[in-house]
Amino acid sequence: MGNNLIAAVEQAGIVGAGGAGFPTHVKLNAKADTVIINGAECEPLLRVDQQLMARKAQTLLEALNMIVEQVGAQRGVVALKEHYHEATAALQQHLPRYPKLSIHLLGGFYPAGDEQVIVCEVTGRVVPEGGIPIQVGVVVTNVETALNVYAAATSGAPVTEKYVTVTGAVQTPITVKVPLGATVRETLAMAGGPTVAEYSVVNGGPMMGALVSPDSYITKTTKGLIVVPKGHPLLLSLEKPLARSIRDAAIACMQCSLCTEVCPRANLGHRIHPHKLMRLAGYGSLCDEKDTPMNAYLCCGCRLCEYACVMNLQPWKLNGNLKGILGKNGIRNTLHNQPEHPAPFRETKRYPVHKLIHQLGLSQYDVPAPMDESLRNVSKVTLPLRQNVGAPAEPVVKAGDVVTAGDLIARIPEGKLGANLHASISGTVQAVTDTAIVIQA
Repeated sequence: MGNNLIAAVEQAGIVGAGGAGFPTHVKLNAKADTVIINGAECEPLLRVDQQLMARKAQTLLEALNMIVEQVGAQRGVVALKEHYHEATAALQQHLPRYPKLSIHLLGGFYPAGDEQVIVCEVTGRVVPEGGIPIQVGVVVTNVETALNVYAAATSGAPVTEKYVTVTGAVQTPITVKVPLGATVRETLAMAGGPTVAEYSVVNGGPMMGALVSPDSYITKTTKGLIVVPKGHPLLLSLEKPLARSIRDAAIACMQCSLCTEVCPRANLGHRIHPHKLMRLAGYGSLCDEKDTPMNAYLCCGCRLCEYACVMNLQPWKLNGNLKGILGKNGIRNTLHNQPEHPAPFRETKRYPVHKLIHQLGLSQYDVPAPMDESLRNVSKVTLPLRQNVGAPAEPVVKAGDVVTAGDLIARIPEGKLGANLHASISGTVQAVTDTAIVIQA
């Protein structure tokens, strides 16, 4: 398969469907001994990957087998949480046909789906500080991404649609398949719409997701939309001004180190100590010559530190601010130590996801969101040119052009990291701007 698979994946515009959107054709152009399908569905309330594993188990294993062959791996592993019973049973039914493949059951903890955490759970290896899994011989890919690889390899199908869990304060929580470029508002309507008049929408999960406008668009990395009523504790956390977070840290941080105890990257042995970085707010110093503000670069932004803190402080927000300041001043991360083994007692510090859901005030929304695989129709789409890590795609169409769903409308810039973009509906190109292409059915 080799270069043919990479070419098919590149042409199809496949990017990581569950994270930052790294172009998959680049990820597959590597050599590794292990491939991991990340089926942990890290964020609370999201349901896409566990449902896809249950419904498309054999296709997923075929995709994994393809990727194992492509990177020359010795084995492929589907890693999923042990309480995903339906998905586990479906995978086990087909596994005997694939001698190189297996499953790895994870506990119900957060953030089990963190890329570096899942590598350690499955292989025992620790990814270097600020590093990526391929540095320890591992390729990690998301469930939906792997299914997109299979579709590209077997039928040349490009990425034009997305599975999205719509949940929270909506009439009927559901997981739907929608064309890329549909609005968030249209997608919420597929779940019957919000049940409250005043609300905010979190794109992604409640921990690492971002607040978005209902008029924003579904992209290749959209995984879930969570409707949260105005005044909800989650919104109070996300919308808390940075200046107040810094002031509270200076006043209330008592250096108990609970944030560091639960930090997933600290528990891999990385040199990130959130409680020490909090000292900058109160003392203007880390009070430890072994650490510098650069240690903030090792924060993955999972926000778990806030929910371990008895004072409801936000080390993650301060770390994000520090990273921004360092970056603006041209100071890059130079911390790349690779621990030989994780930190001691790591297994005892895993944070139960159900406890986290309760702390987030989301228990009432922790309900099934059944999958509907029929593609929902929309009459107009707006397709952002940047839906991936790297450069935005360059348009190859102009206003007035007639396109069919699946047609290439923007391509990877020459010599740049990026991903192709395809029409998600058939119709007429209404507009081409510096940031997006609009198609009217």
